[in-house]
Amino acid sequence: MLRSAGYAEDEMFNALHGARRLLFFDEANERKLDVFVGEFSMCHEIPITARLDREPLTVPLAELLLTKMQVVELTERDQRDIYILMFHHPVTDGEGIEIEADFIAALCARDWGLWRTSKATIERCQSNLANYDVGPEASALITERLAALWKAIDESPKSAKWRLRSRVGDRVRWYEQPEENPGTA
Repeated sequence: MLRSAGYAEDEMFNALHGARRLLFFDEANERKLDVFVGEFSMCHEIPITARLDREPLTVPLAELLLTKMQVVELTERDQRDIYILMFHHPVTDGEGIEIEADFIAALCARDWGLWRTSKATIERCQSNLANYDVGPEASALITERLAALWKAIDESPKSAKWRLRSRVGDRVRWYEQPEENPGTA
């Protein structure tokens, strides 16, 4: 299906990582396609498969947001994606088709590394929002939703494993460095 759509596989990367992740490129349109098998794993592991049935056409919004928030070396594109998600979708405390802060908070309460990266991402998004021409109402809405999300994460009771890892802090790396193919799109 991907070949017929104009994508070529990265044969070496797929041979090495194909059990968990595949890469495809559409060079004519300068697009890269990541295919994750079983779980989303880049800087942090984000469980996705258990909740795929919640949305008919995409992953749930909480997981989609987490795929961006878990990025340690946040790009401008990742940041814009976070702003777009925050602008278009309310942050809620329960099940629904919106961004479920309680779900994100529960994952962060179990994984100090994900909590640490999410905190840095939210802080960076809050401090950089003024650099984007989104207008005062949109800026206020995004800021409010980022603050609500952080409040839910911060107030969620942390696990014993989280508390133990937090004592080590930044002295030990808390994330994985995802392997990318530097020679292609």
